Amino acid sequence: MNHVITPVRAELDIAGRRLSCVDFGGPGRPLLALHGHLSEGKSFAAVAAGLAPEWRVIAPDQRGHGDSDRAADYSREGYLADVIALLDHLGLDRVVVMGHSLGGVNAYHLAARHPERVTAFVNADAPVSLGLDGKPNPLAFVLPLPYQAPTREALVEALGEAAPYFTETLRENPDGTWRLPFHPQDMVDSEDLVHGDHWDVWLATACPALLVRGTQGGVIPADQAHAMVARRPNTRLAELATDHFVHTGDHEGFTTAVRGFLGSLPSAG
Repeated sequence: MNHVITPVRAELDIAGRRLSCVDFGGPGRPLLALHGHLSEGKSFAAVAAGLAPEWRVIAPDQRGHGDSDRAADYSREGYLADVIALLDHLGLDRVVVMGHSLGGVNAYHLAARHPERVTAFVNADAPVSLGLDGKPNPLAFVLPLPYQAPTREALVEALGEAAPYFTETLRENPDGTWRLPFHPQDMVDSEDLVHGDHWDVWLATACPALLVRGTQGGVIPADQAHAMVARRPNTRLAELATDHFVHTGDHEGFTTAVRGFLGSLPSAG
């Protein structure tokens, strides 16, 4: 059952750089939700409604995405510094973290580097070994896209065949021009920096974890997913017959799996 929630957007200034956040509110325990590349915090709206009122979902637009400003650094250190600053700003000592793709990698890195802040995490289709096959950067397709244009109409026209994917998320600048919710070069740089072997980080923690894998176009091979669960204590696997975007491709299945996992956690902490 989905509950009516009233999201509130707030901003945090980090050394002159804006970090925007959607707080879906409610009386429940805090759950930090980290989106993937080309996305934003409000992509978790349906999940937040499905987890309410037991859980209060807080979803930042990660640096360089949505309403958050661009940054000079898209490394794990940069992304995690923003998360810690947000948690401190909100007065949240310990949270459950849920992350999709880029956000999933950031979630298990957060658990490893700041175990005192993470009680459990949900990894939504984020591998621990990626970009090591020699294939081109999968986000390179955005590089030809225009970042901004004088009007919304001009930007939509310039986007061409890509327009339907981004029309609903375009942003108006203070000067009246319009832009994408991300800079194409930033996304390619960020994707490059997330590539690598993250096994040591994945195995560095033993807090409760749920791995959700899409079996119809997800990015985690079946053998890797099963090894991730077998090698890491307190980790369970949920496989959904959908693509990489498990939280939207099978919203009901994803929410059911996450609710079951969250319901198994201790009531405190």
